[in-house]
Amino acid sequence: MNPAAAWLGFLAMCVGMFMAILDIQVVASSLPAIRDALAIPTDQLSWLQTAYLVAEVVAIPLTARLTRPLTIGGLFVAAILGFTAASLGCALSTGFGTLIGFRIVQGFFGGMVIPAVFTAVFVLFPADRRVVPTTVAGVFAMLAPTLGPVVGGYLTEMLSWHWLFLVNLGPGLAAAAVAAGYVRIGRPEPRLLRRVDLAGLMFAAVFLAGLELTLKQGPERDWAGPVIWALATACAAGAAATVWRCLKYGEPLVDLRAFADRRFAAGCALSFVLGAGLYGSTYLLPLFLGFVRGHGPIAIGTTMMVTGAAQLLAAPVAAWAERRCDPRWLAGFGYALFAAGLASNAFTTPATDFDGLFWPQVLRGVAVMFCLLPTTAAALERFGGDALANASALFNLLRNLGGAVGIAVVDTILTQRPAGHGAALVERLEAGSRDAAGFVGLPLDRFDGTPLGPIDDATRAYVAPLVERAALVMAFNDAWWVLGVAFAVSLVLVAGMKGAQGR
Repeated sequence: MNPAAAWLGFLAMCVGMFMAILDIQVVASSLPAIRDALAIPTDQLSWLQTAYLVAEVVAIPLTARLTRPLTIGGLFVAAILGFTAASLGCALSTGFGTLIGFRIVQGFFGGMVIPAVFTAVFVLFPADRRVVPTTVAGVFAMLAPTLGPVVGGYLTEMLSWHWLFLVNLGPGLAAAAVAAGYVRIGRPEPRLLRRVDLAGLMFAAVFLAGLELTLKQGPERDWAGPVIWALATACAAGAAATVWRCLKYGEPLVDLRAFADRRFAAGCALSFVLGAGLYGSTYLLPLFLGFVRGHGPIAIGTTMMVTGAAQLLAAPVAAWAERRCDPRWLAGFGYALFAAGLASNAFTTPATDFDGLFWPQVLRGVAVMFCLLPTTAAALERFGGDALANASALFNLLRNLGGAVGIAVVDTILTQRPAGHGAALVERLEAGSRDAAGFVGLPLDRFDGTPLGPIDDATRAYVAPLVERAALVMAFNDAWWVLGVAFAVSLVLVAGMKGAQGR
């Protein structure tokens, strides 16, 4: 295939993937505007993201079985057109139910786009020229979650919430046209569609949707009650049925035997951790800026652009190093640096703002490509043909599931930890702690280490919201610590990449 044509088609696919991933987070900073416009209950708003994620994770494994019948180019064109049409439906929605329905369709087609792009890297480019396209795909994939709240906030404040979805129309149609013209690898074999394991797809849908919904509802319901038990039971039953079907059926939805390859298994585990850190941090930061600092969408977006800028600047360095260094050293450096970026956020106070958040974002932004490039190569470089499509689907599925788990862990911490932190802060304030008073934001003249006397109602009313805000900040810090520790622990997985080849 002509190199120029391959690059043109591949870049079109990357644009489509960018939009598909962007739409997970693009509504994050605009949820209040959508709530007010469609009269959506506040406690239901998160379904705008959950519905997309559930459909996306169900669709990702399906791409492994659709690549050969449709070809990689045909699959991408069909998926991006479906995604674009669903985006128009979202923009035209006049009620919550309609919007959720189109978000599900959006997520389903968007889920097919993501693994198609990473498969295309290995299909369109020879082995000695894959580092640059892998880097380009990684930049598009990793920038999208960071820029989602930025783009969403700007569009909502400057135009309206409808443009969160209308903005997809032009690029979506253009990407489909270019990919149709330039990504022509293989011949479609529609007859193979009859071999798609629909029973396996149903079991996988029950498992993955059940897992996503359990993770979504768990923090809200304190991980107890009949709803959680029902969802967890459905998830477990779906998982067991999916594994059984994949191991027994002649042409399974996904081939789980790929995990017998140690490098692939290690790469997928690291991809899971990267998803948890990437999506967890992208979820945490706008919440902190909005609920603690009281910033609007554009101010939140401006702050979060630091991560994206650092990532762009580091990408060429990571690509250069990936050709010359042992992938284990690169991955170890990336995951250690990401851990440092997460842990350094765990020292925020209610007064922390752009300056205090700058360097942690730089560390995470620089780390991203060092995490992604070597793990992608280690996981996928030994596969070809249908096995490559299968491996790419599993690799990307694990990253998205990691993101879902990361967000669920964050939600649980933010739901359950503030009460305990608040009670502890009150005890320390009553004991006259200057450190506690300084953290909460109270004048220090009354705090000298000796117990305070009786507190009148007016003072208590003044102090209560400050304590609540400080307790929430401490819960945010707990969440940053948990994500940071997960990355630090994941360094033991890097040893499993032994044998991966630097280029």
